[in-house]
Amino acid sequence: MRPILLKGHERSLTHCLFNKDGDLLFTCSKDSRPTVWLSETGERIGTYEGHNGTVWGCDCTHDSKYLLTASADMTCKMWNVGTGEEVWHLATPGPCRWVQWNEGCDRFVVVVDPFRKNPAKIMVFDLPAAGPSAIGTEPVLQFSLNVAADGITPLTTGFRVPRVMWSALNASLVCGCEDGSLRIVDPSTGIQQQCHMHHNAQIQDIQYNTDKTMFVTASKDHSSKAIDAVTYEVLTTFQTDRPVNSAVINPNKLHVITGGGQDAMSVTTTAGQSGKFESRFFHMVFGDMFGLVKGHFGPINTLAIHPQGTSYVSGGEDGYVRLSVFDDSYINKRDDVDDTELRQLEKEVKDAGLKEDEEIDVSKPGESETKKK
Repeated sequence: MRPILLKGHERSLTHCLFNKDGDLLFTCSKDSRPTVWLSETGERIGTYEGHNGTVWGCDCTHDSKYLLTASADMTCKMWNVGTGEEVWHLATPGPCRWVQWNEGCDRFVVVVDPFRKNPAKIMVFDLPAAGPSAIGTEPVLQFSLNVAADGITPLTTGFRVPRVMWSALNASLVCGCEDGSLRIVDPSTGIQQQCHMHHNAQIQDIQYNTDKTMFVTASKDHSSKAIDAVTYEVLTTFQTDRPVNSAVINPNKLHVITGGGQDAMSVTTTAGQSGKFESRFFHMVFGDMFGLVKGHFGPINTLAIHPQGTSYVSGGEDGYVRLSVFDDSYINKRDDVDDTELRQLEKEVKDAGLKEDEEIDVSKPGESETKKK
């Protein structure tokens, strides 16, 4: 794969996102300027000016009309994707870590980091029926969940929730927490329903597959896990020897792509070859790594895959976005054990009318004969 290098950010990347149609690519970084690109050519379309701090995350509506951004400048903003104009502004009590639209795009969740004596919060907003562009109307706060107060175990004030995702049919909120726990929260009442300790370090990323029957997590404990979206049981573990910052599921194959690397604070003292800054490809069922893609000069902070599975992007600490289009050798790669030849041999044996006490002698190349045991 020969990647297209997108150089439009001055600092490290924090989040990459394809829109639902896959023709647009949104990127966020620590330079406070969310950017939109054409995913096919890598052409830069424009930026959204208005934030004064790191933009940690973004999400786009299914019709690509509105974009939500979460920033460390204690604001969450809604933008008109086509014009770049700011539609709505929310001042948060702490650095805004994450935003995401629900299915249907009539509600969205905002995650706020702890700040001073204020603990982390998860806020769910209802969008007015008239839409965000209606004059004099704004999204209405439905509830604010204080994670530190509603947790099953006592949590400190500095407890963070880096990722919150809507489950299928907006049934619940899946929260990936700093302590490695996966907490399931009712999006209508804010009551915590379940808590699963699948990791022993901070969960960095959560991404669903296309039909939301399963999702993958990425954690600082050097592992990524495929988890059932109904029972929340671990299906497969993808173990590495480095922190995993992001993971995605290929919509066309039984493959999981992970990205990470050595902690950014130690990168300057480590050679690029030993920093292990590659994208790794794992088989979803067997958990075996079968390939890797190099190129970044720092840890990979974020991954995103095209909705049709034709390409994927990686954003690194080096400030580059690498758009990699899958080549034919990967697209034509067989995922499972191909038993076509075995079945063909069994068919030939059956057609030959061999008895149960007979076997095929293949000791001589090109020859086959039957013999009695």
